Amino acid sequence: MTLFGRTLAPEEIFGLITLLTALVIWVMAWRGERNWARFFRGWEADRKARRDAEIAAEQGAPTPGDKSGPWG
Repeated sequence: MTLFGRTLAPEEIFGLITLLTALVIWVMAWRGERNWARFFRGWEADRKARRDAEIAAEQGAPTPGDKSGPWG
């Protein structure tokens, strides 16, 4: 096999395939970690919003989503 005008030996081809496979596995793991972090951030924000709403309801204070006044 020739790559960039250089003939590659079977050992070099195997090394190239191994490195490309490692890169693919690393990218897949990175994507999974990124998706998990995105999910966790959303879950934390929802949990905080629910907790803030519970605290506001216990204190009798209006929640930020409650509209009052002539414009809604």
